[in-house]
Amino acid sequence: MIGTYILFLESAKDMDIDVGSLGKFHFSKGVYAYVGSALGRAVNLENRIKRHRKLAKSKKGNRKWHIDYFTTAPGVELTGIIKIMGKGIECGVADLMRKSGGKLVAQGFGSSDCKRKTHFFRVSEEISRIFLRSLPEAFD
Repeated sequence: MIGTYILFLESAKDMDIDVGSLGKFHFSKGVYAYVGSALGRAVNLENRIKRHRKLAKSKKGNRKWHIDYFTTAPGVELTGIIKIMGKGIECGVADLMRKSGGKLVAQGFGSSDCKRKTHFFRVSEEISRIFLRSLPEAFD
């Protein structure tokens, strides 16, 4: 199964994290949403999400993508996942998260596939509700 996914993560504390080639960023305590995709046969949606869950739980492993630096940080918990089947919608989902009020946290974070400013957002409960209400209409 191929598609796009959204990871919801919560940081229990403020922290500075070195995000590989992007450099160091400050992340405040709170809730974040990351938009990613898995479009291959071997690296399908289920396998990609399984990998993220494993890294978030163990806090160990190969940090291949920007999000891996955040999920492996102490005090970060994976709190929810949304899966959307289909090709070519990752950038649109990230745009919708931004339009719903998601705040840019780290320029260039996870967005190299489609040249957006970011695919990683600071969100609130209200922003998440707005996003979830908008999602079915945006991708009918």
